[in-house]
Amino acid sequence: MTTTPNMARPTTVWTEIPVTDLKAAVDFYTKVFDWTLSIDDSGPNPMANFSTDMQGVHGHLYPGKPAARGTGATIHLAVPDTLEATTERLAAAGGKVLMGPIEIPVGRFTYAEDLDGNSIGLFEFKAA
Repeated sequence: MTTTPNMARPTTVWTEIPVTDLKAAVDFYTKVFDWTLSIDDSGPNPMANFSTDMQGVHGHLYPGKPAARGTGATIHLAVPDTLEATTERLAAAGGKVLMGPIEIPVGRFTYAEDLDGNSIGLFEFKAA
């Protein structure tokens, strides 16, 4: 990773979501967010990258031990369409909606959990 001299500090550049079953997690996140994910075995540990085309924070799913429910960090992910449609897909895929939607000036979000109990925020930006 190269350093960008004019990058604002602090800047989040990478995020990792630990999962107990990588194949199941890839299926879950693909169904919920309409992502194209594939398992990459080229490094020391398998992972499934979710790309942002350099427009946001990059990250991946990896085999690991998720934090106990309600104790880990919350990663907010932009929904591909509407908050309602995404929460419906999340529930159908086995996730759990915890709270929301919560309105804020730039949009709205819902707190949820993935299959492993990882806390995720589903975020919908306000239309321009």
